[in-house]
Amino acid sequence: MTTTLTTKRPAEHAVRLGLRENRLQFALLVVVNVAVGGLVGLERTTVPLIGTDVFGLTSDLAVFAFIIAFGLSKALTNLAAGALTARFRRRQLLLIGWLIGVPVPFALAYAPSWGWIVAANVLLGLNQGLTWSMTVNMKIDLVGPSRRGLATGLNEAAGYTAVGVTALLTGYLATGHGLRPVPEVLGLVFVATGLALSLVVRDTAAHVALELGRHAEPLPTGEKTGLKAVFVRTSWRDRSLRGASQAGLVNNLNDGLTWGVFPLLFTDHGLGLAAVGLIKGLYPVLWGIGQIPAGHLADRVGRKPLVVTGMLVQAAGFLLALALLDAPLLAGVLSAVALGLGTALVYPALIASVSDHAHPAWRANALGTYRFWRDIGYAAGALVAGILADTLGLNATVVAAAVLTAASGLLAARWITDRTEP
Repeated sequence: MTTTLTTKRPAEHAVRLGLRENRLQFALLVVVNVAVGGLVGLERTTVPLIGTDVFGLTSDLAVFAFIIAFGLSKALTNLAAGALTARFRRRQLLLIGWLIGVPVPFALAYAPSWGWIVAANVLLGLNQGLTWSMTVNMKIDLVGPSRRGLATGLNEAAGYTAVGVTALLTGYLATGHGLRPVPEVLGLVFVATGLALSLVVRDTAAHVALELGRHAEPLPTGEKTGLKAVFVRTSWRDRSLRGASQAGLVNNLNDGLTWGVFPLLFTDHGLGLAAVGLIKGLYPVLWGIGQIPAGHLADRVGRKPLVVTGMLVQAAGFLLALALLDAPLLAGVLSAVALGLGTALVYPALIASVSDHAHPAWRANALGTYRFWRDIGYAAGALVAGILADTLGLNATVVAAAVLTAASGLLAARWITDRTEP
């Protein structure tokens, strides 16, 4: 008698889309992005003051050079990351990003000249462009179309809450131990954690293939999915993608501007490092935590209402900083609250909007292009802030940011349309 043994092959249904179905991998990626955000959070409070107090820089534009270097490097890496996913696995790019980030904490802590700080920010931009791009892409891959807003909200919440908490911690550490090297030691923890967990997390190529196979709209015959074609489409040809790209750029222009201007503005009005750390920490913490309900809300009411409202709330936050400047701590805290909540509304809604309007076959390139424009805002914000601050003063720089942000919100209202997935 012959017994036939049937070995159970891995089920085709083993790869599933959804947050609950992929909760372990999703959770690991959340922790990875905590480390990603923590590494860039090292710079939020102390680095502008290192430029003025340690290296004796007198030009605001020279001080903000590190943000320009970071923004350009991160933006270009975001753009390349989408194209690189066609040749490399997302997990491979995540690991490369962490390896590039290893020298950053050491350079910030022991750099002998300001040029070293600027060079470290080129590496930090490369690190952030690869690691943050891959974590958000992998989360979107895991959950599928129905939970994109929530997935991006959780991803950005993890990263930006870590940015804020780290900014707060470095402010307090700098108060007791000086601007260097103690505050920068936290960076070693973030690099080690991110690198270790990236070795454990699984790649999401199978999830992309599954979604592509189920997609309700087949890719039109002859439609180009390469970086050049998608760059043009996302930057200008597609009205909604254009609206999201410009809003992302101005949103991060705000962040780059406050990154450089707020520590100088509020120390000029008598606040110490701990108070500045509170202001600089509160903004991204609210930005981070607020993205969880904002991402969920974007799935329910649409992306556009959150984008427009968030940009207008940010504009009001800049005006609050100046209107109450006679009470600098109150001005800083209220401004940080408005900027943080406004940005929380905008961030996951924009990423989800881009994902809605991009076919899975070219979504990574569309997200890379959007993130390019969004993060070029860091460099643009620092450049604009440096020029305006040197010529017109810090107050005029804040007013200009408020006007530009409000205008961007109105453009978003005109250009962005919401699209419901079948």
